[in-house]
Amino acid sequence: MLDVITYLDLETTGATPLHDRITEIALVRFEQGVEVARWQTLVNPEQAIPIFIQHLTGINNDMVASAPTFAQVADTLLSFLEGAVLAAHNVRFDHGFIKSEFKRLGITLRQKVLCTVKLSRLLYPEYKSHGLDAIVQRHHIANIVRHRAMGDVQAMLAFVDAARMELGEQAIYFAVQKLMSAPSLPPHLDAHLLDDLPESPGVYLFYGDNNLPLYIGKSVNLRARVLSHFNSDHASTKEMRISQEIKHIEWITTAGEFSALLLESRLIKERQPIHNRRLRNERQLCTWQLSADPQAVPLVTLVREEDIDPSQLGTLYGTFKTKRQATEVLRTLAEKYQLCPKYLGLESWAKGTCFSHQIKRCNGVCCGKEIPDIHYLRLQQALIAHRIKIWPFLGKVAIKEHNGDTDLTQLHVFEHWTYLGAADSDEAVMSLCESVTDLKFDRDMYKLLLKAFNSPKTQIIPLPNIAVEMDLY
Repeated sequence: MLDVITYLDLETTGATPLHDRITEIALVRFEQGVEVARWQTLVNPEQAIPIFIQHLTGINNDMVASAPTFAQVADTLLSFLEGAVLAAHNVRFDHGFIKSEFKRLGITLRQKVLCTVKLSRLLYPEYKSHGLDAIVQRHHIANIVRHRAMGDVQAMLAFVDAARMELGEQAIYFAVQKLMSAPSLPPHLDAHLLDDLPESPGVYLFYGDNNLPLYIGKSVNLRARVLSHFNSDHASTKEMRISQEIKHIEWITTAGEFSALLLESRLIKERQPIHNRRLRNERQLCTWQLSADPQAVPLVTLVREEDIDPSQLGTLYGTFKTKRQATEVLRTLAEKYQLCPKYLGLESWAKGTCFSHQIKRCNGVCCGKEIPDIHYLRLQQALIAHRIKIWPFLGKVAIKEHNGDTDLTQLHVFEHWTYLGAADSDEAVMSLCESVTDLKFDRDMYKLLLKAFNSPKTQIIPLPNIAVEMDLY
């Protein structure tokens, strides 16, 4: 299948590499298809094993008390991994733990990996589940001790053998080659980039020859999204140009997609990358403000985004990119609802009826045939679908996002559709709540928050009256 491959499995104290530790390691190394070594050892995690983990794995605190620490077995593990592809079931989990353990020792691990979960999906697409339990049942694998490291390694090996018998060596070879093939990186990019890219949410920045970003993007899976830019079958000319111009890549991990969206929006507007258009700051953004006086002329006034007061949104209608777009929408509404274009400011004011009334497209408020109050009510009805929603909370709120894989939590504070900032502690939230901020309406933020508030997954924390001990984390 591969010249040198090491099948590995770990047992750990939990699911988070940043805080949890390894309790058991097992591996089998193959060279040219022949098993050359196998090794297993308990590992002292130097922290207590949770009760539910003890029940799951059968490994308790007494068993690891006299076991070597990871630092004591690190050299042995490195010798088994040297020159080999690391194969594991859900390899991101095992690889993440090993990288974290070596990082604590000041060692940067760079290892090619193969995920047997993905291999199972590729070889057996007709099945929905590809966990080890499902594979063991599907291929009738017996005499396996699940949730112990060597038992799970043996389950992987039995799966590969079963697949070889059922599908043939060539099918496995092509599947492995497909999984192992990586997009070719542009010149001047570090080849180790593929090892370091995380599979977590965040924002990525592509740079050319200077410090100005070429392109800024976001994804729930940074690794998959960044590498997609380098596929040979580029979806557009822009994608090809970007991949050819890149000299350097940076990324910032976030707790989730919402945090990534906020960061992407802010960075694009701050740095104005040449290949981003959608989230650039549009200075022409505008809205219609409805007068409180039914007899005012004009009844609506165009307001630029920079002049919008976020605390007075009840009289604003529409978030338009240009004056022309705003005028076209208003003209369409006037025709549909038989509103007077003179009262709306679409025609210059003069005595007498408007042209629309002459062709029976205005009910005649301009010539006394319709009461201004009635016309005003019909205008409100026509505009209602475009009304900018008022802030639905009494004061400030925080949106909390937590990533269980990275143990990263982020809190984002808002007031009247304005982003006040991010916080990483209760004290930082208090500081944002107590700060006096010049509220500025932002069309992109407004639409982003509308979507977030309508999602049942969004964790919203109202912050009108914050106690000293908030315990938001």
